[in-house]
Amino acid sequence: MAPGVDTEPMDKRIMGVLPNYRTVQDTGDVAPITAKRKLWIASKDSFDYPIWFTAGLYSGLYQAENSNPQFGQGIEGYMKRYAASFADQSIGNMLTEGVMPTILHEDPRYYRIGKGSGFHRTLYAMTRIFVAHTDSGNVRFNFSELIGNSIAVGFSNVYYSNSRDFDDNIEKLGMQLGTDALSNVLKEFWPDFKRRFMQHKQVAQAGRQ
Repeated sequence: MAPGVDTEPMDKRIMGVLPNYRTVQDTGDVAPITAKRKLWIASKDSFDYPIWFTAGLYSGLYQAENSNPQFGQGIEGYMKRYAASFADQSIGNMLTEGVMPTILHEDPRYYRIGKGSGFHRTLYAMTRIFVAHTDSGNVRFNFSELIGNSIAVGFSNVYYSNSRDFDDNIEKLGMQLGTDALSNVLKEFWPDFKRRFMQHKQVAQAGRQ
């Protein structure tokens, strides 16, 4: 185990809500996981109950902006956007975290370093969309992230009938990669935020005694 590495168990939910089943502390000696475990992680990130609320939030924003106007407005338009948003999240997660890592023998987990400067850790977290650990313990380009999200974007052309050209697909792929990069940053720093919050809470409680 590398010196100075944070070994505190990972929360399964960030802020008690967002799924966090695929974060692991990079101790330098992380055991590989089975295909069954990869698919389990992907299914939790795809169908865990917060995802249903997240899809609802995105749908409301898209409705307010009248994005994809072919869906229309009102309840019917909202439900179409909800179905599309949920499909975007679940298909992308299943492909990038379960199906493609199983086929390509890559590890879908985020390896949190938990030490170093804030800039270094942020840069590390954001670039993990391009770097993957393999089942054999090596590191290489993250093919699962790029291929999985590309397939998901291609599949989305089935229900996004007004945005099927090349530029629209590249934009959607870029947004998905950016979302995954920011998600990694949140995974990297959440234990720090939680620890600091708990310390402030304990100080406040001690001051009231």
